[in-house]
Amino acid sequence: MNAPADKSPQPVQPAGVGAPETAVVLTADRPAPKKKTFWTQLKASMAMFSNRKSAAGLIIFGVFTLVAIFAPWIAPYDPTEQNLDATLQPPSFQHLMGTTHIGEDIFSQLVYGTRGVLVVGFLATIIATVLAIVVGVTAGYLRGWKSEALSALSNVFLVLPALPLMIIIASQFEDPPLFLIAVVLGLTGWAWGARVLRAQTMSLRNRDFIQAARANGEPLHRIILVEMLPNLMALIASSFVGTMTAAVLGLTTLAYIGVIPVSNLNWGTILFWAQQNSAFPDYWWWYVPAGLCISLLGVGLALINFGIDEYVNPRLRSAGERARAMKKKGLKLNDAVTAVRIDQPDEENVKA
Repeated sequence: MNAPADKSPQPVQPAGVGAPETAVVLTADRPAPKKKTFWTQLKASMAMFSNRKSAAGLIIFGVFTLVAIFAPWIAPYDPTEQNLDATLQPPSFQHLMGTTHIGEDIFSQLVYGTRGVLVVGFLATIIATVLAIVVGVTAGYLRGWKSEALSALSNVFLVLPALPLMIIIASQFEDPPLFLIAVVLGLTGWAWGARVLRAQTMSLRNRDFIQAARANGEPLHRIILVEMLPNLMALIASSFVGTMTAAVLGLTTLAYIGVIPVSNLNWGTILFWAQQNSAFPDYWWWYVPAGLCISLLGVGLALINFGIDEYVNPRLRSAGERARAMKKKGLKLNDAVTAVRIDQPDEENVKA
């Protein structure tokens, strides 16, 4: 029998006399790495707001922000304009939320009051968040007496009675500006965020990438800003939202009890004037809308905070993903018994 033909590949002679042989390596085509753009980085940084709770909270907060920005165009009247011919009128087409005892339009006061609430809330939250980051992250990274001193400082501010302190400081000024009110709220609201950031930083400082940066001789400010802060952004965002909620409630409380001058228009001053003029309970349109705005803003901030907590906590994130998967399959979350599919037997099998 003839031997089977040798089908092994023959070496290919190189073209050209004396040219060296070359080996050709065949590799699979790899997809080119995706180029990072501004929108991809923005999407990655906003991943914590991708769930429904955060989306709903952002929508509510965004509506209030737009109302505060475009207040002069939204409000139909000047908030302090008086019309003695239309006092204590219920809601109507002319006055959407009624009028006060001197004919002021309550809807216009709510719109302009939103600006005062958000401005003070933002300023107080930024001050408190910056202090919390500086004190908390530094206390968590350092060791020894420096860390203990910063921790003791945050503990002192944590146990201080915030509301009486705000009343004492605000009462020292005849007409305290909004910036001073924001500073007082910020100085009394940073301690809790600093405690949380300190605990998380203490767990990060022993990680391998922090030890490698320290071994390479990186300065302290670069280790904190470049290595640690990106891993703390979710906690910082959660602390920001919680601090803003406390600042809004603190501002409206100070305005309601009369510590802040009534010239600083916000939702709390609306409630203050309603209480001073015995609007409870007959003239409900004077105090109910302001209370609903405070509650709705609090709900929006709480939903944002819930979404961030779900993003930060792996257990909550897996539970949320599992719940959404069950809803897509048509299963109820509170079912105690697992649904089992039972096929009906054919008639021929039953007869057999």
